[in-house]
Amino acid sequence: MRLKATISYDGTQFAGYQVQPGERTVQLELEKVLMKMHKGERVHVTASGRTDARVHATGQVIHFDTSLVIPTDSYQKALNVQLPNDIRILAVEQVADDFHARYSVTGKRYRYIWDCSKVQSPFRRFYSVETRGIKPNIEAMHEAAQLIVGTHDFTCFCAANTSVVDKVRTVHSLELEWIGDELHMTIAGNGFLYNMVRIIAGTLWEVGIGRREAQTVAEAIEAQDRSKAGKTAPAHGLYLEEVFY
Repeated sequence: MRLKATISYDGTQFAGYQVQPGERTVQLELEKVLMKMHKGERVHVTASGRTDARVHATGQVIHFDTSLVIPTDSYQKALNVQLPNDIRILAVEQVADDFHARYSVTGKRYRYIWDCSKVQSPFRRFYSVETRGIKPNIEAMHEAAQLIVGTHDFTCFCAANTSVVDKVRTVHSLELEWIGDELHMTIAGNGFLYNMVRIIAGTLWEVGIGRREAQTVAEAIEAQDRSKAGKTAPAHGLYLEEVFY
């Protein structure tokens, strides 16, 4: 049967989601445990998409096929008992054989967090980006954010080394809000290009601190030129929050 699992992980000690030679990855840890459960048989795990080194997930989705006939809640417990404590299985359910964690996706939501307190708590250093007390102009960031919402060719917000040809995506919403001294950006859309969320975060941050005008965001999108957008924001402030099907 095919199982769908919603998982959460702390990306701090991972080289990313996808298996890489000689590196500790989320996929590797999942497949190691599943191999034990299947008596040495390799079970391939497919995710909704990759996450980079140090990127976190609170709602990543995976699927895999299993020959074991056990209740899904027992499957969840068995996985959590054996997985390292920086990966947790939040839910397991049986799905149709044609369900695909990646190709069945209709949208995703990400969160990005800046810590704008004067002194960052050591307990937040791996989970939010320290700004050393700098608080941006959130109104200017809102103005720029609205220029991103909609359907556009997002070449300017895509890492230059990607092999993806079609860079048209739809951003459904892009919001910024203060939660204490943390500034949270949430973005939802039908799909995202490589490093797209981090480049958007970096660009909006530059608007917020007065390094660029809001209108330059529209100009970058129109130009379809990566060099016209801002720097890529650090990985550890990013969370894959939810995957939609």
